[in-house]
This record gives sequence, C-alpha cells and structure tokens, in this order.
Amino acid sequence: MILWASLLVLAAPVSGPLVPISKSVISLQPPWTPVFRGEIVNLTCNGFHLYAPEKVEWYHVSSRRRNSSETMGNILEVRDSGEYRCRAPGSFLSNPVQLIFHPGYFILQAPYSVFEGDELVLRCQKRGKEKMTAVRYIWNGKVISNSSKSTDILIPQASLNNSGCYQCIGSLENAYVLKSNLRYIQIQELFSRPKVKITDSQPTEGNSVNLSCETQLPLERPDTRLHFVFFRDNGVLLSNWSRSPELQIAAIWKEDSGSYWCRAETVTSSVHKHSLPLEIHVQRIPVSGVLLEIQPQGDLVVEGETLVLVCSVAEGTGNITFSWHREDMEESLGKKSQRSQRAELEIPDIRESQAGSYYCAADNSYGLIQSEAVNVTVRSVPGNRGGLVAARATGGTLSTLLLAVALLFYCWHRRKPGTSSGQSLNPPPCAPTVLLSTGDGFLGDTTRSPASPGPREHPHPVCPAPVGLQLLYDNVHLKERNLVYSEIQIVQPGEEGAASTSRTSVENEHASTVYSVVKTQLWDDSAGNVSSEDEDAMEGYAGVPLVCLVPDPKPPAQ
Repeated sequence: MILWASLLVLAAPVSGPLVPISKSVISLQPPWTPVFRGEIVNLTCNGFHLYAPEKVEWYHVSSRRRNSSETMGNILEVRDSGEYRCRAPGSFLSNPVQLIFHPGYFILQAPYSVFEGDELVLRCQKRGKEKMTAVRYIWNGKVISNSSKSTDILIPQASLNNSGCYQCIGSLENAYVLKSNLRYIQIQELFSRPKVKITDSQPTEGNSVNLSCETQLPLERPDTRLHFVFFRDNGVLLSNWSRSPELQIAAIWKEDSGSYWCRAETVTSSVHKHSLPLEIHVQRIPVSGVLLEIQPQGDLVVEGETLVLVCSVAEGTGNITFSWHREDMEESLGKKSQRSQRAELEIPDIRESQAGSYYCAADNSYGLIQSEAVNVTVRSVPGNRGGLVAARATGGTLSTLLLAVALLFYCWHRRKPGTSSGQSLNPPPCAPTVLLSTGDGFLGDTTRSPASPGPREHPHPVCPAPVGLQLLYDNVHLKERNLVYSEIQIVQPGEEGAASTSRTSVENEHASTVYSVVKTQLWDDSAGNVSSEDEDAMEGYAGVPLVCLVPDPKPPAQ
C-alpha cells in the first residue's frame, strides 16, 4: 500500500484552466509512522511526468546536520529520523516529510497521510516476545475500542471528524500495562468544498449562461474521480449527475432568478459535498418600439383577402403579451403571449365594413406600450364582382342547356309508344324552345320547327292550357351554391277553356308542356343588401320556360 506524503496540501483545479503541476511528491513504503529504530523505510520521489526520473536530488535535515544526495532512480532507502525533501527533473522541490525512528518499546502506528473516505488503520506495536492480552484505543481522552482479540482498530471511511489525538494502551500476560506515544492524526480533505461560479451574476433575459462547480484535488490524489449535479432554490434539479463540472443554460429567463448551488461526489459516493448558494438575478429589458405592419403591404386591401396584422417590438425580453385592436371597438381582436419579439394575427375574408384604424400593444410586465394606428381601407376592385356574376351566369347557362337536352330526350321517349310501323322513320318533330338571358334581356329563342303541315293538317297549339301539375324534379343542381332549379313539372292537359278548340283524347294524351323555373341566389354585402346592379344582371334567369311541342300522331289524310 502506497500513500502520498505531503504536509502542504496543494490542489489541482477540477474545472477552469489547467495550471501545470510541477511540484515533486514523496511517498513512503511501508506507509506507517513512526517506526522502530533500526527498521528501514523506502522513500519514492514522484515528479510531474509519468515516467520514472533517471536522477533525483534528495535533501535531509536532522537535528545534527544537513546533507544532500543524488540517486539513480527515484527511490531512497533511509534509517534516520529527520525531515526529507526531493526534487525530480523538471519539477520543483517537494514538501517536507517528517520521519521518526522511535527508540521505545511500545508505539502507535498510523498512515503518514489520511484523506476523507480512506480506510484508517491504527496499529499498536510492541517489541519483544511477550503477548498482549488486551488493547484499548483512546481518542481525545475517550475509550473507543477495548479488545482482547486484535491489536488493530479499523475505521472503514475516515471523515474530518475522525481527526484528533490517539493513544493505545496494552495489557500483557503478566498484568503489566503499556502506554504508547500520543499521536495526532489529521484527516485531510479529498477535495475542497465546491463553489458555484457563473459567467454573469446578472445576466440579461434570453441570453445563455455557464455554471461551473469548482473544487480542487490534492497532489497526492490527482486521479480521484468526481461527478457533479446542479440545483436551484429548494432542490430544483437542473441536471443529472455528470463527470463534467459545468452546466450550460441555453436561455435564462427572469423566472429563473434564485439561489443556485451544486454538489460534488466521489464515484463511490464515499465523500460528497455541496457548495454555498449563489444568488442570480436575471435582468429583463422593458418593451419599447412597438410597431404594427399589415400584409399585404399598403393601405388598400381587396375585399375577400386575408389581412395579416404583424406586431413587433424593437426591444423587450421575456414573455411578451401582444394584443390587436380597432379604434372603433372596445374589445381586442385577439391576444398572444409568447417569448418572441414578433407576433401575427390573421383576419380571413376581410369585408368592407371592417375597414378602419388598427393598432397593437405589447407588455412584458413593465407596462403596456401601444403602437401608432394604421389606417386600413377595404374595397372591391372595379369589375371584380361583375366578373364573378358573369362566371356564375355562364355556369347557369350550361346547366340550362343540359336540362334542355334531358327534356328533349324525355319528349322523344313520350312520343315513341304511339309510332306505328307505317309511320315515317323520321324523328318526331319535337321542338324545345329555350329562352336564354344574359342579364340584359333575352338573346332570343332557338326553335327547331316541325315540317310544314299539309293542306289538311291543322297547326297544333304551342302550349295547351295547364290543368294538372306533377312534380318531376326539384333543385336538381345542388352543387351550384348560387344556382337553384325548382318547380320542374309536367303539365297534363285537360279540358280547355272557351278559347280552346276541341281535341281528341289521343291527341291530348301525347301533348305535354314542361316548365322550369331557374332562380339565382344573389350576393349580398355585409349589411345584407343586394345591389340593384346584380339584380339586373340576373333578372332574366327567373322563370325560363322550356316548351316541347308534340305534333298530331295521326298521319295526314290522303
């Protein structure tokens, strides 16, 4: 067992810049002191370098003389009491080591240097052949052990509290009692009490800070392994155990102000120490330079677009609460609270009635700061709504044409059962009449007329008098949100009025008239009013008749 010997405990910092350690250190083998006169102790000189030095200088000071010597290698064998020092190549002179070669008969031996957490062994040694029957150990005048089986005492993990004055008392078989020399044993710190340090004790909010848990190891134990943990206030854990004595906080905030402390501990947990608290006050910068911007840029916004209100601050840290306002409204349009110097509020599908002066405000607990007002004008681009109406009218026209084709097929289907084999194979002259409108009036009608009747043929009435109404379709184009078809009916002719002429039942059975009503849903403004311009544009689409003329199924008389 090799223990390091040094009266002056110099230390190597665990964190921070490493300072070259260049002082030599002496170790003893065997590690006990004192020893009986006549015994031999080997001193080893260890320098800063890891390799064994080739030549070492030794210095011995006793009560009678001073002398120096050199050894090839780093080991010196000694037999005399006194103070010893050494100097290895590339290192400074070591601290002195005091050796005692005791001339007595009964001594108490202990390691030359003992550190926290070490196993402390005390030995009561006697010269001669007489056996001891019991040994008592005294610490600071108190008996701490009384045993008849062992002459040693063991303290498994020494602490600073175990420092003091020790003595042993032995009883021989002949009832003779022996007392050893008094020996003061100082338990040395394995590492110093840690200290928390910070790069800035009054950091600005939002900045990063570095914490360090600084301690020092003695030269005799430079390889001691420690790990560290950091706390705030009453035990708020900031990190897990780590071999690194440093902790980086990426962004510190005002609510992080408080007492910070750390704890250092050996890997075996035999020795642990915590630092004194360090007060850290995080500085918050008040909000200033509040600015409101709008997107799209400019003071004119087209109705139906999304208006974005961007509120920003030139300075200000921490949690900032943003709010948006319109001057003619008491309540705010919205609020956001975030750790940012910029926030946005969207107003989708803005209307003309939402025009006005807008402003925003920001606060980070130092008082509300308001921006200057920005005037927002909302209006329609000329021709924009007319284009939309025309597009919807075009959609309605296409839907009407599709309906006309469907009705043409229906008329042909109704005519087909009455056709005889002797009739002409030409398709029946069923002519739908479609009246279209563009908002300015009717474009006219597109009529497919039947063949001119012969001399004996009589013209058929275009629209027989409606007698009964049968619902065929209702609202057949629901996907067109603003275009609604309704009241699509079949009119079964019955008896006609005074102005009508007599018809056979066969003729009346095949005569039919289909009416359709096309209605449009006009846009309104924010106040719920429909403009007269839009009403005129869509006027012609209310009540568009589709007429199917069914001719006399009988062939003309020869």
